[in-house]
Amino acid sequence: MRIGFFGDVVGKSGREGVMEHLPGLKDRLQLDFVIVNAENAAGGFGITERTANELYDAGADVLTLGNHAWDQNEALTYIEREPRLLRPVNYPEGAAPGRGSSLYDLPDGRRVLVMNVMLRLFMQPLEDPFAAVDRELNAAPLGAVADAIIVDMHGEATSEKNALGVYCDGRASLVVGTHTHIPTADHRVLPGGTAYQTDAGMCGDYDSVIGMEKDEPVNRFVTHMRSSRFQTANGPATVCGLLVETDDSTGLAVSCSPIRVGGVLEAIE
Repeated sequence: MRIGFFGDVVGKSGREGVMEHLPGLKDRLQLDFVIVNAENAAGGFGITERTANELYDAGADVLTLGNHAWDQNEALTYIEREPRLLRPVNYPEGAAPGRGSSLYDLPDGRRVLVMNVMLRLFMQPLEDPFAAVDRELNAAPLGAVADAIIVDMHGEATSEKNALGVYCDGRASLVVGTHTHIPTADHRVLPGGTAYQTDAGMCGDYDSVIGMEKDEPVNRFVTHMRSSRFQTANGPATVCGLLVETDDSTGLAVSCSPIRVGGVLEAIE
């Protein structure tokens, strides 16, 4: 199976970048399944039904969220009727609407388990992400119930992300980080056969501070004062992600490579 994962879509620039590039990438890379983190898709904060539909129409099969899941109030009801939208799996039981993981059927009968988990270091603390992921992996084992398993780990600390990747090695097809909006250079297949990258990077304008117009973030670092709201940068987006190929007999990864197209970063496809 050939899986495409794309990092945090930030605002209009990110959505337009995905709409421009994803259809061609799906064709050229022969992607069977596409996951996109979309928690910043609506003006940089949260998601709406309209912005989600733009990404589905571009070719996303599943959208994942994170700490900005509920920034748009309509997400609280939209997620209840949209099975392709996932919030972090480690909310306390009954605390949040929607679901944090789900199995998805491909037209050829193969099944893909996708889960979204929020980590805890320097983040809003939810329940133990390791225990939550463990529970989901045990409920739908790779190679028995699921033909591929993707874990989107939404977190700040590289050490915590690295540890979760190691923890899942051999039990998931791909464990990939989101949230920091900067693509890391450590993409690889771990010894047990799980593809891993600490952060896939964002789909957005990199002539910015993690997708926001530069002046206000710089001002806050320099003065420790707020002078205005953050505004998303709207220059051409770089679409960043990861291509993973799995062995259909085991569900484990045989290769992974970064994807970067458009905008200002060096292109890799």
